[in-house]
Parts: sequence; C-alpha cells; structure tokens
Amino acid sequence: RHNRHQHHHRIASSTSSIKLQSRYHVRSFSSTHLHSSSDDEPTNEKARILFLGTPDVAATSLKTLYEASQRPDSPYELVGVVTQPPKRRKRRGKEIASPVGLVAEELGLEVLCPEKARDKDFLDLLEEEVKPDLCVTAAYGQFLPKRFLATPKFGTLNIHPSLLPRWRGSSPVQRSLEAGDNPVGVSVLFTVSKMDAGPIVSQQSHAIDANEQATTLLPTLFDIGTQALLEAIPKVIAGEITMENAQEQDESLVVETNMIDASEGQLFPERMSALECHNRIRGFSMWPGTFLYFQIGDDETPVKVKVVESKVLEETADELTRAIVRGEKKKDGLRLVCGDGSILEMNKVQPATRNVMDAKSFVNGLQGRTVVWLSGLDSDE
Repeated sequence: RHNRHQHHHRIASSTSSIKLQSRYHVRSFSSTHLHSSSDDEPTNEKARILFLGTPDVAATSLKTLYEASQRPDSPYELVGVVTQPPKRRKRRGKEIASPVGLVAEELGLEVLCPEKARDKDFLDLLEEEVKPDLCVTAAYGQFLPKRFLATPKFGTLNIHPSLLPRWRGSSPVQRSLEAGDNPVGVSVLFTVSKMDAGPIVSQQSHAIDANEQATTLLPTLFDIGTQALLEAIPKVIAGEITMENAQEQDESLVVETNMIDASEGQLFPERMSALECHNRIRGFSMWPGTFLYFQIGDDETPVKVKVVESKVLEETADELTRAIVRGEKKKDGLRLVCGDGSILEMNKVQPATRNVMDAKSFVNGLQGRTVVWLSGLDSDE
C-alpha cells in the first residue's frame, strides 16, 4: 500500500495538466472500502462516487451529496471531486479555485483539476486510483470522452436544468426564460457521448412567476435536481435504474440551446414586444445582461443603460412614442412603449459607469431633462 501511495504522488506531481490541490488525497483515494482483506467478509462495501462540477450551484449540490454520504446507512461514499482548473486573478496573478474546488477543500475531499477531461494522465488516474463506481456531474463545463464514461460501472448521472429533450446544451435556464417557458424544470439523466442526449432517470416540473429571473431560478432548479439525484442514486447503485431501463428521449422533440452571444443583450423595442424584451431581461440577468441606448436631454452622446428589473404592463399605448417617462404611482417604473404598442416597465436600471438604481433615483438624477430611447444603434458605437 505504501508503494501505491508513492506511485500516486508521482502521477500527481509528474503532470502539469492535473493539479492536485488538496493535501488530503492519500486518505480519500485509499478508501477503506477499496480492498477487502479477506474474501469471506460480507460485501457491504459502499459504492464509490466521484463528483464533477464547477460553479456555485454545483458547490451547493456537492455539499448536499456529501452530507447524505455521511449518514451511517448511506450506500455510497464520495471519493473525490473533479473541477475546472483555478482561474488566475488579473491583478496579482493569484490562482483562485472554483466554488466546487473550495468546498471540496473544506470537506477534505481529493480535488482533481485536469485542463481537459480527455487528458491521458487524468484518465489513467481515474482507472487505476480513483476507481469510481458512479460519477455525478453538475455544471462541470467540459465534454467527457468515451474512455471517461466507460470507467464507472454504474455510469455517470447529470443534473440538467431543463425539461429535456427541450433545451439541450449549455444555457438551458437562460433560453427557457427567454422563450417564456412556464413551467420550467430539471432533469437527472445518464450521460452519453452526445450532449444531453442520454436516457432520463427523473424529471421535475417547476412553475414560475412571470418576473422570475435566471439569477434566482438557476439555484432553485439545481436544488430540486440535487434532491432528485439523491433519490435516484441508491436505485442506480442497486441496479434498479440502469441506462437500459431509463426513459429514452424523444429525438423529434429536441430543442438545442445556441451559445449566448454578448450582442444578444441589446434590446430593440422597435421590433420586439414588451414581453420579448422582458423575457430576455429575465433570461440574461446573470450574463450578458440586457441594455438599451438612451438620449438624455440635448446631449447627443448616447448613454448605454442596462435594464436590471422589469415587468410587462397590461395596458397598451394609444400612440407610439420614444419618450421614456415614469408612472404616476410611488412604485412605478420607467415606461417604454415598444413598436407594437405594448409597454415595458423598467423598475431597476444601471446607466454606464453608475450603480444599479430604481426608477425614482434615475428620474431624480435627470434634473428635469427628457429621455428618449434610440433604436438600431450598433453596440460598438
């Protein structure tokens, strides 16, 4: 065993592509359940689970999964965590671990950070040392090669925040809000080589408020998905749920999510309805945000204004205008009339170089100047 640990250190230090960030790696990979000392002992070994994830929502899932694994009756244990490599801070050149990496460190779990999940050293380590029985992924952010998927005997389970096969791809919450979907939902599925195309283990629908934004919806869906995952894992380990008997996806209903481009953040009220603008504001609340150009008073320099919070008014305008005015009531927002006469109310905005402010603060800052929205301005200008 001593030699095996030395070998493990050697693998870890001989490659720059795998950064073993944690000082706990000897303990976690040489699990007490890895080798049984005699053949006639009862096989009450716990299944070995490897977790893959990167952002905050995945860090919360990791904590929940870890807590469940610590219960005495848990049929599984967490043997390690894979996450994206630390990012360098621009100013001081310091490396900052991902949210999942930080939580894994706190929990004393092995952390692997391959540059790419297809790196040979990483895959060797997976097969020879980690030996996962089941892998779990939550917003890991890398393509998993066939060799990876062939390693765990029970397969790889993924939390995907959409009602598959609708919204396969990298930004399902943003696209489902932009499209005005309600209910939205989350799927737990087996991972196959084709993106988000594996058979579905469970799926939960979630009804949302008309003003719900991606910023709050994403964590909610991951929480629901993590609970569904915890219910599924024991059944997968027991062989009750398999790749063969899980629900195949209907390929005729597939909708792919296109990668979001920052330029999509610009609103064009002359050709978008208030509802289309509002749904894009909700969907893009985390990134890239949504914006318009205003002309303030006689100043001919357009001001880029980010729209942070909005709603759609029930009434429509009698006549089209580009003037933006605040409603009469105390809590009313800035009202923008779209090309079809529908009215978007902007409750929180952020002019370039300023902080986020409510409509009242924005109007106070105008000191009586008028505001009109400008159309079709190229975002580079």
